Amino acid sequence: MMNKKILQTVKLLGGTLLCIGISTFLTGLFVSKGEILAAIGAGTIVGAVFIFLMGIFFVASEEVVEKTQQKNKKGAPL
Repeated sequence: MMNKKILQTVKLLGGTLLCIGISTFLTGLFVSKGEILAAIGAGTIVGAVFIFLMGIFFVASEEVVEKTQQKNKKGAPL
């Protein structure tokens, strides 16, 4: 149950940052012709992807730990 909450939070946060980054990047590239705004947008996009991947890794590793603990509780020797 906790994994579902974490996954939904990471998805929402990553998606929001991705949309902000894409709009900032496109604004800097086409509207204002500013290199700085485009660079900030690109950095925001990379940050959003990084946050999303770290959240997925956290959820996956937590599930592996839970499954290992369940196997050990069933009487499997260590």
